[in-house]
Amino acid sequence: MNSKDINSKRLFQEFPEVSTSEWEEIIVKDLKGADYAKKLIWKTKEGIDVKPYYRAEDIENFDHLKAAPGQFPFVRGNKTDNSWLIRQDIIVDNLKEANEKALLVLNRGVDSIGFILTKILTVKEFRLLLKGIKPEAIEINLIYGSYFEEILKNFISALKQKEVNLDEVRGSITCNPLTEMVLTGFIPKLNEAKQLIKLTEELPQFRTLLVHGSIFHNSGSSAVEELGFSLATAAEYLDKLTEEGISIDVLASKMRFDFAVGSNYFMEIAKIRAARILWAKMVEAYKPQNIEAAKMLVHTTTSNWNKTVYDPHVNMLRTTTEAMSSVIGGTNSLTVNAFDEAFRTPDEFGERIARNQQLLLKEESYLDKVADPAAGSYYIETLTASIAEEAWDLFLATEEKGGFIEAIKAGFVQETINATAKERDQNIANRQEIFLGTNQFPNFNEKIGIELDDEILEASDFSIKKSKIKTLKPYRGAQAFEILRYKTDLFSKDNKRPLVFMLTYGNVAMRKARASFACNFFACAGFDVQDTKGFKTAEEGVKAAKKVKADIIVICSSDEEYAELAPAVKALTGDEIIVVAGYPKAIMDEMKAKGIEHFIHVKSNVLESLTEFQNKLGIK
Repeated sequence: MNSKDINSKRLFQEFPEVSTSEWEEIIVKDLKGADYAKKLIWKTKEGIDVKPYYRAEDIENFDHLKAAPGQFPFVRGNKTDNSWLIRQDIIVDNLKEANEKALLVLNRGVDSIGFILTKILTVKEFRLLLKGIKPEAIEINLIYGSYFEEILKNFISALKQKEVNLDEVRGSITCNPLTEMVLTGFIPKLNEAKQLIKLTEELPQFRTLLVHGSIFHNSGSSAVEELGFSLATAAEYLDKLTEEGISIDVLASKMRFDFAVGSNYFMEIAKIRAARILWAKMVEAYKPQNIEAAKMLVHTTTSNWNKTVYDPHVNMLRTTTEAMSSVIGGTNSLTVNAFDEAFRTPDEFGERIARNQQLLLKEESYLDKVADPAAGSYYIETLTASIAEEAWDLFLATEEKGGFIEAIKAGFVQETINATAKERDQNIANRQEIFLGTNQFPNFNEKIGIELDDEILEASDFSIKKSKIKTLKPYRGAQAFEILRYKTDLFSKDNKRPLVFMLTYGNVAMRKARASFACNFFACAGFDVQDTKGFKTAEEGVKAAKKVKADIIVICSSDEEYAELAPAVKALTGDEIIVVAGYPKAIMDEMKAKGIEHFIHVKSNVLESLTEFQNKLGIK
């Protein structure tokens, strides 16, 4: 058979096609009466039912699949490749040092700089900051909290003095009055936003109005809530500023969306793709003269919400998947935060790893070479459509409240996100949402010997005084467990670190499994744990536990053996806390009657249980 014959034949055509009904019939048979929905349908926190598999028929009615990359509604990206800008932020405390650092990182693969200003720079100071930098060749982002007009005027003057081609200058300034409103409680006027748009008419590629969806994300929202409320924010800008006489073409070209990207890999890819669809449809409704105005400019940043202080190198793994989601989703620029940013100012090592994660995706994985690499995936295309639908419904619900500002005043936005955050906190406490190294599989030997600033372990509060608006307070999901473990570390500076002893007995498979579970359980609180190879009698096990001065003895065996073993251990001990690993339901009441109070198992609220044990040990 020649190559022409091979190419003319469908692959695997010798195998008969299998219909969905035939697949379902086999699945139902294999379930043996178990509930299909409970066993195989995943209900996400976004309210989306994820099926165990998808087929071509699931996506055949999606209109957006007809568009090519660079075509409306831009679900497949704004252009015909997948290039993105690698961004790194630099704090400008010292102009000379900031300039030197900028030049250094630009020579190491970065093509977008975020200058975090600590004061308003003069024209001369901007020129010093930009010394040796060609603004037309990179993206420059100015980050400051206020006085944007003065900063921009000085920035533009500095560019003119450097004889820069202003048409080619790309970048942004962090003017985001509406999304900051939900943090501060300050009700803004949009006069300054209007002035900035007019001021930067000679900088056509410079964005002056940002929608910071990352604020919602880092306060514990779902992907749907981040997107839905971001669209509501954007709609408020569109309504208010077009009424002020700014054309939709100009206004849309001055806006940028900043999203955070978490570790729910496929969901985050779909979120970015869905965002472009909805924004394109929204802008289209304002009838722009050029449909190019409907292209969404997206900057993504790796999530703060899921980063941890304990076992921080795991953060490198998290940011890797987050960066991949961002890139595959089609972000225009990306900031990968350093792995240790949650608890200290990153050093050169952390910043270098963060840069190289992006460079690997570009230079070694070639993700910039193929436009919309997720296209055609039945799962991702379905997720994209589902997120778009759910986010649009939330946007409409916000509009029914009178728009974003009125929804904030009424507390709708805050209450919606806080409800999701509360549910996620509960899932973290129950280990239904996992933070590796924190609430599951902790590093047993890790101890923090330094004093951490309070703000590291607390939610951030930017509320202004006398504000009547309830504000969002960004936090990290791991903080409750970190507080728990840090208490143990502080306690152990002047006291013996609590020791948890595994009294293993009987059934080999059960005792090993339950000892492993219990070791991980108690290590989450920073307790020392000691596993054992098995004892022949309760007396032998208790003697060994007393010899090492155990504070907590965990009995690890089978449910059948607990009936005699647990009371025997209890009778031989004194001040030690006795815990049973497992949930022997049939004999639970009987054991409690004999003084066995504590049981740990997969349905335990780990956070509450460990807090209770700390209290019993005098750790406050």
